[in-house]
Amino acid sequence: MEHEITEFLHYIRVERGLSTNTIQSYQRDLKQYEQYMKNVEGIKSIGEIDRPTILHFLYHLKEQGRAETTVARMIASIRAFHQFALREKLAELDPSVHLDIPKAAKRLPKVLSLEEVEALLTAPTGNDVFAIRNRALLETLYATGMRVSELLHLTVTDTHLTMGFVRCVGKGNKERIIPLGSAASKAIEYYLEHSRLTLMKKHRHDFLFVNHLGKPLSRQGFWKVLKQLASKARIEKELTPHTLRHSFATHLLENGADLRAVQEMLGHADISTTQIYTHVTKARMKDVYAQYHPRA
Repeated sequence: MEHEITEFLHYIRVERGLSTNTIQSYQRDLKQYEQYMKNVEGIKSIGEIDRPTILHFLYHLKEQGRAETTVARMIASIRAFHQFALREKLAELDPSVHLDIPKAAKRLPKVLSLEEVEALLTAPTGNDVFAIRNRALLETLYATGMRVSELLHLTVTDTHLTMGFVRCVGKGNKERIIPLGSAASKAIEYYLEHSRLTLMKKHRHDFLFVNHLGKPLSRQGFWKVLKQLASKARIEKELTPHTLRHSFATHLLENGADLRAVQEMLGHADISTTQIYTHVTKARMKDVYAQYHPRA
């Protein structure tokens, strides 16, 4: 199966243009799938796999206590792999054809209040190069609602401060233009003038946000910065790199933004993905009502 998996990963990388994170997720799932088939079921080739053996594997995952979302993702990976193998004539049958992906209950994303956002954005105090960078980093993320991977791949060339927008390349290499507010524009401009060149040292590249070595800031580096600033801002909620993206979308909708416009800015292919934020705003509305209405 190793050859077929390699071909599949090449296909989703080159022909479908999926992101590095998505490809790595498929790779992890299919590696685990291959090892189970080889070590537990004694299967060495893709042609030996049938529906019962796939079900055995899924039961194995459940017995290990894997979450429903993990099992659902694994089913999706297995189905995509076998569909590809059949289409490319690497296999004669698709044993996953009747596997259904269970619909996981959608969890409402955690969002910050406007006060918490303000506390977080003002947490980088002082005028050293890192405080200047961190202010620009957080202001840009909240102003645009970009995914963290998109933010960290942002280049100076992508940033059009005078016109007030950034060019973002998202999932599947799809490009979108996102407005950039005045606060974020000023923070980026100040960062470019007073911090980035100092941090760059002898390095020469176009990535906008850089670390202390002058290299592009990594996800791990951003996560470390976010945890430190959240602690400084005394935010007690569980905070992830995606929280500001959720907050961006929720606050726009709460203030009357059009759902289609928010979908476009977030880069969602399907508007149903964006609609989760309308549930968030309704849930917050109920909380406010319960807290302040005298007859609630």
